[in-house]
Amino acid sequence: MGKYFGTDGFRGEANVVLTADHAYRIGRFIGWYYQQDNQKETCKIVIGKDTRRSSYMFEYALVAGLTASGADAYLLHVTTTPSVSYVTRTDDFDCGIMISASHNPFFDNGIKLVNSAGEKMDEETILKIEDYLDGKTGEVPYAEGEKIGRTVDYAAGRNRYIGYLISLATRSYENKKVGLDCANGSSWMIAKSVFDALGAKTYVINNQPNGTNINVDCGSTHIEGLQKYVVENGLDVGFAFDGDSDRCLCVDEKGNIVDGDAIIYIYGRYLKERGKLAGNKVVTTIMSNFGLYKALDAVGIEYEKTAVGDKYVYENMSQNGYRLGGEQSGHIIFKKYATTGDGILTAIKMMEVMLEKKMTLHELAAPFKVFPQVLENVRVTDKRTVAEDESIQALVSEISKELGNDGRILLRESGTEPVIRVMSEAGDLETCRKYVDRVVALIKEKGYAV
Repeated sequence: MGKYFGTDGFRGEANVVLTADHAYRIGRFIGWYYQQDNQKETCKIVIGKDTRRSSYMFEYALVAGLTASGADAYLLHVTTTPSVSYVTRTDDFDCGIMISASHNPFFDNGIKLVNSAGEKMDEETILKIEDYLDGKTGEVPYAEGEKIGRTVDYAAGRNRYIGYLISLATRSYENKKVGLDCANGSSWMIAKSVFDALGAKTYVINNQPNGTNINVDCGSTHIEGLQKYVVENGLDVGFAFDGDSDRCLCVDEKGNIVDGDAIIYIYGRYLKERGKLAGNKVVTTIMSNFGLYKALDAVGIEYEKTAVGDKYVYENMSQNGYRLGGEQSGHIIFKKYATTGDGILTAIKMMEVMLEKKMTLHELAAPFKVFPQVLENVRVTDKRTVAEDESIQALVSEISKELGNDGRILLRESGTEPVIRVMSEAGDLETCRKYVDRVVALIKEKGYAV
């Protein structure tokens, strides 16, 4: 990770951490860089944004920077992160930009960059952008005269993405009552359009964005409202998205949450039964629930574990040719169809399994049992020192041996804070708590805790 850009873009409080000037300068550099890199007279950059109030400010700042450097900026307007990825790779754009802070509160925002293949931007290019932001590489020239870039309305690209999603359904959703929680974010119009076109009786909540209500007590991070809504209205299934719709969590007909781990289990098993699970493997992160691995073992599916972040999941899938991977949070990657997590695509895939197998979501998820988990975040003076302390490592190894195949203990550094996360999963909460307390006690005893 760089100075400004983390695993999912440059993110922070709007005009405090991430400012309009940052956006302008990112646009200036990208507009110049892609013309130099590709030796083109004009490069094409496509931009999407979510419903945050500051997204409009950042959009205009990026456009000013891009066109001042001679690039053409194509605007998708309010749309989802996966749609930007899709349009970038299918319409021959040099680069794609999404303005969103995903599941964060409205006062945060972010700038996410994807390359011409619709994949997250490579580290080398990110570091060049950061050097420019820090004034290490000097100024780039302004375009003049007829070389100044132009702005193009490209809502048609968003509409083609909607058509693409509709084309992926294997059956009609006629007579299926489907609930959608759009988190007052990017999916607020797109998701309903897709499900209506496929014949569902669509029930939508949190689809009235006002610039400040994105993710507020709604969506995949606050799924309680959708759980209640599904039960009260007798719906067959519910899907909750986050602010930029690259995540999806599900609610079954009984109001139970079906999270990202359960989605991987359900679709992985479905692919295996049809002989289409490449390598007989799915890709997870180290934070997936222990119950997922137990469930996968029971049906003979193997798995890889990566660092936390859908970026690392995708890299593993690309390197090894795997088709399915994701995170417990609902970032699910269907490699055959997309280069990033896509909430609406995930919902379509869950509908596919339900309809093809003629089973309810509750029945499909029943074999997957979530293991009890205790997670404690410990603020420390130096997280790297804690993670590398030999006595702490020895204790974690000792606990792992004690748990054997009945649970696990995990210690990892936070990617954004001076925090060590200590997590245990086992057959009951009392056991989890006991082992987490032992590790936390040692961290404190050695004087690392703040």
